[in-house]
Amino acid sequence: MADAQSEPNPVIEKLEEKDKTSAIAVAGHPLHAMSVHFPIALVFGTLAVDVFYWWTADSFWLRVGLWTSGVAFFAGLAAGVVGTFELLLVAGIRARVASWAHAIAAIMLISVAGANWGLRIGIGPEEAVLPHGMLLSCLAAVLTGVAGWHGGKLIFDHGIGLMVSSKD
Repeated sequence: MADAQSEPNPVIEKLEEKDKTSAIAVAGHPLHAMSVHFPIALVFGTLAVDVFYWWTADSFWLRVGLWTSGVAFFAGLAAGVVGTFELLLVAGIRARVASWAHAIAAIMLISVAGANWGLRIGIGPEEAVLPHGMLLSCLAAVLTGVAGWHGGKLIFDHGIGLMVSSKD
């Protein structure tokens, strides 16, 4: 039994042979990994300003929430386009289940962020925030955690998108 555990798994070996370096990078830095920070921060910022509006009833927070939700949506779309190209262009990324889980969670997140912004534009921020906008902001924060967890697994467990120099 000990011999069976020490033998390498042929499926994992075949998977590791596939290229998993980033196809879209600037000076060796993957563009998707660099661009996701903005929508992540803005999703949590939108939730924060919704809570501030709930506590203070100050219309300033409605305007801030309209902007943060809109920029979160469009920044998420931009990061999602780059991530989709990475998924489709790099065989080592495409072959991993965690990549598809990350992509599905990210698409759901972008959809919820778009709905959150669209609700604020459509019926007006004051009517939109409580309760529906706040619920969408909470859902977006949860989906950000799910997508981020899968994205972190891809980087830290699978080494996706890492470009290791021959100098290292």
